[in-house]
Amino acid sequence: MNKKSTFEVVIIGGSYAGLSAAMALGRSLRHVLVIDSNDPCNKRTPNSHNFLTHDGETPLAIAQKAKKKLLAYSTIAFLEDLAIDGRFLDNCFEIETLSGQTVTAKKLIFASGITDIMHDIKGFSACWGISAIHCPYCHGYEFRNQKTGIMANGERAFHLAGLVNNLTDDLTIFSQGKADFSPEERQKLKRNRVKVNESPIIEFEHSNGHLEQLHFENGQSEPFKAIYASLPIRQKSDIPIALGCEADEMGLLKVDSFQKTNIPGIFACGDNSSRMRSIAYSVATGNVAGAMVNMELVHEKF
Repeated sequence: MNKKSTFEVVIIGGSYAGLSAAMALGRSLRHVLVIDSNDPCNKRTPNSHNFLTHDGETPLAIAQKAKKKLLAYSTIAFLEDLAIDGRFLDNCFEIETLSGQTVTAKKLIFASGITDIMHDIKGFSACWGISAIHCPYCHGYEFRNQKTGIMANGERAFHLAGLVNNLTDDLTIFSQGKADFSPEERQKLKRNRVKVNESPIIEFEHSNGHLEQLHFENGQSEPFKAIYASLPIRQKSDIPIALGCEADEMGLLKVDSFQKTNIPGIFACGDNSSRMRSIAYSVATGNVAGAMVNMELVHEKF
Protein backbone atom coordinates (compact mmCIF):
# COMPACT_ATOMS: atom_id res chain seq x y z
CA MET A 1 0.00 0.00 0.00
CA ASN A 2 1.15 3.55 -0.64
CA LYS A 3 1.17 6.22 2.08
CA LYS A 4 -2.37 7.29 1.31
CA SER A 5 -4.69 6.62 4.26
CA THR A 6 -7.93 8.18 2.98
CA PHE A 7 -9.89 6.40 0.29
CA GLU A 8 -13.27 6.64 -1.33
CA VAL A 9 -13.88 2.94 -0.69
CA VAL A 10 -12.26 0.36 1.57
CA ILE A 11 -12.93 -3.28 0.65
CA ILE A 12 -12.35 -5.77 3.46
CA GLY A 13 -11.57 -9.12 1.87
CA GLY A 14 -9.51 -9.67 -1.26
CA SER A 15 -10.80 -12.91 -2.70
CA TYR A 16 -13.22 -13.16 -5.62
CA ALA A 17 -16.02 -10.89 -4.39
CA GLY A 18 -13.64 -8.23 -3.11
CA LEU A 19 -11.50 -8.25 -6.25
CA SER A 20 -14.58 -8.09 -8.45
CA ALA A 21 -15.89 -5.08 -6.53
CA ALA A 22 -12.47 -3.43 -6.79
CA MET A 23 -12.41 -3.86 -10.55
CA ALA A 24 -15.80 -2.20 -10.99
CA LEU A 25 -14.64 0.73 -8.86
CA GLY A 26 -11.15 0.97 -10.34
CA ARG A 27 -12.60 1.20 -13.83
CA SER A 28 -14.52 4.25 -12.60
CA LEU A 29 -11.30 5.79 -11.24
CA ARG A 30 -12.39 5.43 -7.63
CA HIS A 31 -9.62 5.40 -5.03
CA VAL A 32 -9.96 1.97 -3.44
CA LEU A 33 -8.05 0.03 -0.81
CA VAL A 34 -8.40 -3.76 -0.61
CA ILE A 35 -7.44 -5.15 2.79
CA ASP A 36 -6.89 -8.90 2.78
CA SER A 37 -5.27 -11.29 5.28
CA ASN A 38 -4.59 -13.94 2.63
CA ASP A 39 -6.58 -16.67 4.39
CA PRO A 40 -9.46 -17.72 2.05
CA CYS A 41 -11.94 -20.34 3.23
CA ASN A 42 -11.34 -22.47 0.11
CA LYS A 43 -7.55 -22.62 0.46
CA ARG A 44 -7.69 -26.45 0.80
CA THR A 45 -9.98 -27.00 -2.19
CA PRO A 46 -7.98 -28.72 -4.97
CA ASN A 47 -9.89 -27.27 -7.93
CA SER A 48 -12.64 -24.79 -8.67
CA HIS A 49 -15.52 -25.74 -10.94
CA ASN A 50 -18.66 -24.31 -12.50
CA PHE A 51 -17.05 -20.92 -13.22
CA LEU A 52 -17.06 -20.18 -16.94
CA THR A 53 -13.55 -19.95 -18.54
CA HIS A 54 -11.89 -21.11 -15.27
CA ASP A 55 -13.34 -24.60 -14.80
CA GLY A 56 -10.83 -26.91 -13.16
CA GLU A 57 -8.31 -24.27 -12.11
CA THR A 58 -7.14 -23.99 -8.53
CA PRO A 59 -8.85 -21.30 -6.44
CA LEU A 60 -5.43 -19.71 -5.82
CA ALA A 61 -4.65 -19.47 -9.53
CA ILE A 62 -7.95 -17.71 -10.20
CA ALA A 63 -7.34 -15.20 -7.42
CA GLN A 64 -3.77 -14.55 -8.57
CA LYS A 65 -4.92 -13.92 -12.14
CA ALA A 66 -7.57 -11.52 -10.91
CA LYS A 67 -5.16 -9.55 -8.75
CA LYS A 68 -2.64 -9.32 -11.59
CA LYS A 69 -5.33 -7.74 -13.77
CA LEU A 70 -6.24 -5.27 -11.03
CA LEU A 71 -2.66 -4.06 -10.68
CA ALA A 72 -3.16 -2.30 -14.02
CA TYR A 73 -5.61 0.13 -12.36
CA SER A 74 -3.65 2.89 -10.66
CA THR A 75 -6.42 3.90 -8.23
CA ILE A 76 -6.59 0.46 -6.59
CA ALA A 77 -4.24 -0.21 -3.67
CA PHE A 78 -3.69 -3.41 -1.70
CA LEU A 79 -2.82 -4.02 1.92
CA GLU A 80 -2.01 -7.52 3.20
CA ASP A 81 -3.28 -7.17 6.74
CA LEU A 82 -6.23 -8.07 8.93
CA ALA A 83 -8.97 -5.50 9.60
CA ILE A 84 -9.76 -5.78 13.31
CA ASP A 85 -11.93 -2.77 14.13
CA GLY A 86 -14.21 -0.24 12.50
CA ARG A 87 -15.98 2.88 13.66
CA PHE A 88 -18.10 5.75 12.42
CA LEU A 89 -16.58 9.22 12.05
CA ASP A 90 -18.44 12.42 11.14
CA ASN A 91 -18.80 11.69 7.43
CA CYS A 92 -16.83 8.49 6.85
CA PHE A 93 -15.70 5.19 8.30
CA GLU A 94 -12.40 4.38 9.99
CA ILE A 95 -10.82 0.93 9.81
CA GLU A 96 -7.97 -0.26 12.01
CA THR A 97 -5.73 -3.19 11.10
CA LEU A 98 -3.78 -5.74 13.10
CA SER A 99 -0.49 -4.10 12.18
CA GLY A 100 -1.72 -0.80 13.63
CA GLN A 101 -2.57 1.03 10.40
CA THR A 102 -5.64 3.22 10.26
CA VAL A 103 -7.50 4.13 7.07
CA THR A 104 -10.69 6.05 6.36
CA ALA A 105 -13.25 5.74 3.60
CA LYS A 106 -16.60 7.13 2.52
CA LYS A 107 -17.92 3.63 1.81
CA LEU A 108 -17.18 0.13 3.06
CA ILE A 109 -17.59 -3.15 1.21
CA PHE A 110 -17.33 -6.30 3.29
CA ALA A 111 -16.20 -9.23 1.17
CA SER A 112 -14.71 -10.83 4.24
CA GLY A 113 -16.25 -14.28 3.88
CA ILE A 114 -17.22 -16.78 6.52
CA THR A 115 -15.60 -19.42 8.70
CA ASP A 116 -16.97 -22.96 8.71
CA ILE A 117 -17.42 -24.47 12.16
CA MET A 118 -16.08 -28.01 11.85
CA HIS A 119 -17.93 -31.08 13.10
CA ASP A 120 -16.19 -32.67 16.07
CA ILE A 121 -15.64 -35.95 14.24
CA LYS A 122 -12.22 -37.56 13.87
CA GLY A 123 -10.82 -36.92 10.39
CA PHE A 124 -13.62 -34.61 9.26
CA SER A 125 -11.67 -31.34 9.16
CA ALA A 126 -8.84 -33.03 7.21
CA CYS A 127 -11.36 -34.06 4.54
CA TRP A 128 -13.22 -30.75 4.40
CA GLY A 129 -12.99 -29.15 0.96
CA ILE A 130 -11.43 -32.29 -0.55
CA SER A 131 -13.83 -35.21 -0.11
CA ALA A 132 -16.14 -33.78 2.56
CA ILE A 133 -17.87 -31.23 0.38
CA HIS A 134 -20.68 -28.70 0.52
CA CYS A 135 -22.04 -28.16 -3.00
CA PRO A 136 -23.08 -30.52 -5.83
CA TYR A 137 -22.56 -27.75 -8.39
CA CYS A 138 -19.00 -27.09 -7.23
CA HIS A 139 -17.86 -30.66 -6.61
CA GLY A 140 -20.53 -33.17 -7.62
CA TYR A 141 -19.38 -33.94 -11.15
CA GLU A 142 -15.94 -35.03 -9.93
CA PHE A 143 -17.60 -37.62 -7.65
CA ARG A 144 -20.18 -38.78 -10.21
CA ASN A 145 -21.09 -42.48 -10.08
CA GLN A 146 -19.20 -42.83 -6.78
CA LYS A 147 -20.51 -44.13 -3.47
CA THR A 148 -21.66 -40.91 -1.81
CA GLY A 149 -23.10 -39.82 1.51
CA ILE A 150 -25.00 -36.82 2.80
CA MET A 151 -24.43 -35.86 6.45
CA ALA A 152 -27.51 -33.83 7.25
CA ASN A 153 -31.06 -34.25 8.48
CA GLY A 154 -34.55 -33.04 7.70
CA GLU A 155 -35.20 -30.46 5.01
CA ARG A 156 -31.50 -29.85 4.22
CA ALA A 157 -30.80 -33.57 3.74
CA PHE A 158 -33.88 -34.04 1.56
CA HIS A 159 -32.94 -31.05 -0.59
CA LEU A 160 -29.39 -32.32 -1.12
CA ALA A 161 -30.63 -35.85 -1.85
CA GLY A 162 -32.65 -34.59 -4.80
CA LEU A 163 -29.61 -32.81 -6.26
CA VAL A 164 -27.06 -35.54 -5.62
CA ASN A 165 -29.32 -38.41 -6.69
CA ASN A 166 -28.80 -37.36 -10.30
CA LEU A 167 -25.04 -37.83 -9.90
CA THR A 168 -24.87 -41.30 -8.33
CA ASP A 169 -26.96 -44.44 -7.92
CA ASP A 170 -25.39 -45.21 -4.53
CA LEU A 171 -26.50 -42.52 -2.09
CA THR A 172 -26.96 -42.66 1.68
CA ILE A 173 -28.20 -39.99 4.09
CA PHE A 174 -26.46 -39.99 7.48
CA SER A 175 -28.85 -38.24 9.85
CA GLN A 176 -26.48 -38.48 12.86
CA GLY A 177 -29.35 -39.72 15.01
CA LYS A 178 -33.08 -40.14 14.50
CA ALA A 179 -34.01 -39.17 10.95
CA ASP A 180 -36.45 -36.28 10.64
CA PHE A 181 -38.46 -36.87 7.47
CA SER A 182 -42.18 -36.72 6.79
CA PRO A 183 -43.91 -39.88 5.52
CA GLU A 184 -44.05 -38.33 2.04
CA GLU A 185 -40.32 -37.53 2.11
CA ARG A 186 -39.48 -41.05 3.28
CA GLN A 187 -41.52 -42.49 0.43
CA LYS A 188 -39.73 -40.31 -2.13
CA LEU A 189 -36.33 -41.29 -0.72
CA LYS A 190 -37.26 -44.96 -0.91
CA ARG A 191 -38.62 -44.62 -4.45
CA ASN A 192 -35.34 -43.03 -5.53
CA ARG A 193 -33.27 -45.69 -3.74
CA VAL A 194 -31.76 -43.23 -1.26
CA LYS A 195 -30.79 -45.07 1.91
CA VAL A 196 -30.98 -43.57 5.42
CA ASN A 197 -28.51 -44.48 8.18
CA GLU A 198 -29.26 -43.15 11.67
CA SER A 199 -26.08 -44.42 13.37
CA PRO A 200 -23.78 -41.43 14.05
CA ILE A 201 -20.48 -41.22 12.17
CA ILE A 202 -17.54 -41.19 14.58
CA GLU A 203 -14.60 -41.19 12.18
CA PHE A 204 -13.62 -40.24 8.64
CA GLU A 205 -10.81 -42.59 7.68
CA HIS A 206 -8.87 -40.90 4.89
CA SER A 207 -5.61 -40.57 3.01
CA ASN A 208 -4.48 -36.93 2.78
CA GLY A 209 -8.08 -35.75 2.94
CA HIS A 210 -9.43 -38.30 0.48
CA LEU A 211 -12.19 -40.27 2.20
CA GLU A 212 -11.82 -44.05 2.31
CA GLN A 213 -14.02 -45.38 5.13
CA LEU A 214 -16.72 -44.12 7.45
CA HIS A 215 -16.81 -45.59 10.95
CA PHE A 216 -20.05 -45.54 12.94
CA GLU A 217 -21.05 -45.48 16.58
CA ASN A 218 -22.64 -48.92 16.24
CA GLY A 219 -19.22 -50.43 15.44
CA GLN A 220 -19.78 -50.84 11.72
CA SER A 221 -17.69 -49.36 8.88
CA GLU A 222 -18.40 -48.73 5.22
CA PRO A 223 -16.29 -47.44 2.32
CA PHE A 224 -17.27 -44.07 0.82
CA LYS A 225 -15.65 -41.72 -1.67
CA ALA A 226 -17.42 -38.46 -0.83
CA ILE A 227 -19.81 -37.01 1.67
CA TYR A 228 -21.79 -33.77 1.55
CA ALA A 229 -22.01 -31.89 4.81
CA SER A 230 -23.83 -28.80 6.00
CA LEU A 231 -21.84 -26.84 8.55
CA PRO A 232 -22.78 -23.95 10.80
CA ILE A 233 -20.86 -20.79 9.98
CA ARG A 234 -19.76 -17.55 11.56
CA GLN A 235 -18.72 -14.25 10.04
CA LYS A 236 -14.98 -14.12 9.46
CA SER A 237 -14.98 -10.45 10.39
CA ASP A 238 -16.70 -9.13 13.52
CA ILE A 239 -16.71 -5.58 12.19
CA PRO A 240 -20.01 -5.59 10.22
CA ILE A 241 -22.06 -6.72 13.21
CA ALA A 242 -20.18 -4.28 15.50
CA LEU A 243 -21.15 -1.48 13.12
CA GLY A 244 -24.81 -2.49 13.29
CA CYS A 245 -25.24 -4.65 10.18
CA GLU A 246 -28.06 -7.15 10.55
CA ALA A 247 -27.61 -10.89 10.06
CA ASP A 248 -30.14 -13.63 9.35
CA GLU A 249 -30.78 -16.82 11.34
CA MET A 250 -27.80 -18.53 9.68
CA GLY A 251 -25.44 -15.68 10.55
CA LEU A 252 -25.27 -14.27 7.00
CA LEU A 253 -25.33 -10.51 6.54
CA LYS A 254 -28.65 -9.21 5.24
CA VAL A 255 -28.36 -7.34 1.94
CA ASP A 256 -30.80 -6.09 -0.68
CA SER A 257 -30.58 -6.78 -4.41
CA PHE A 258 -27.91 -4.05 -4.69
CA GLN A 259 -25.76 -5.70 -1.94
CA LYS A 260 -26.60 -2.90 0.52
CA THR A 261 -26.74 -3.72 4.21
CA ASN A 262 -29.12 -1.93 6.58
CA ILE A 263 -26.35 0.54 7.49
CA PRO A 264 -26.00 3.42 4.99
CA GLY A 265 -22.65 3.34 3.22
CA ILE A 266 -21.92 -0.32 4.02
CA PHE A 267 -22.23 -3.07 1.42
CA ALA A 268 -21.53 -6.80 1.59
CA CYS A 269 -20.90 -9.42 -1.07
CA GLY A 270 -19.74 -13.00 -1.52
CA ASP A 271 -20.01 -15.80 1.04
CA ASN A 272 -20.70 -13.53 4.00
CA SER A 273 -24.13 -12.58 2.65
CA SER A 274 -25.36 -15.52 0.56
CA ARG A 275 -26.01 -19.25 0.84
CA MET A 276 -24.69 -19.61 -2.72
CA ARG A 277 -21.06 -20.43 -2.01
CA SER A 278 -19.31 -20.36 -5.35
CA ILE A 279 -16.63 -18.29 -7.04
CA ALA A 280 -18.97 -17.42 -9.90
CA TYR A 281 -21.62 -16.07 -7.54
CA SER A 282 -19.06 -14.19 -5.46
CA VAL A 283 -17.71 -12.49 -8.57
CA ALA A 284 -21.24 -11.54 -9.62
CA THR A 285 -22.21 -10.04 -6.25
CA GLY A 286 -18.89 -8.24 -6.01
CA ASN A 287 -19.48 -6.65 -9.40
CA VAL A 288 -22.92 -5.47 -8.28
CA ALA A 289 -21.56 -4.09 -4.99
CA GLY A 290 -18.80 -2.17 -6.76
CA ALA A 291 -21.18 -0.68 -9.31
CA MET A 292 -23.72 0.33 -6.66
CA VAL A 293 -21.08 1.94 -4.44
CA ASN A 294 -19.88 3.93 -7.44
CA MET A 295 -23.45 5.01 -8.14
CA GLU A 296 -23.87 6.22 -4.55
CA LEU A 297 -20.66 8.25 -4.84
CA VAL A 298 -21.93 9.73 -8.10
CA HIS A 299 -25.22 10.76 -6.55
CA GLU A 300 -23.48 12.37 -3.59
CA LYS A 301 -21.29 14.54 -5.77
CA PHE A 302 -22.90 15.08 -9.19
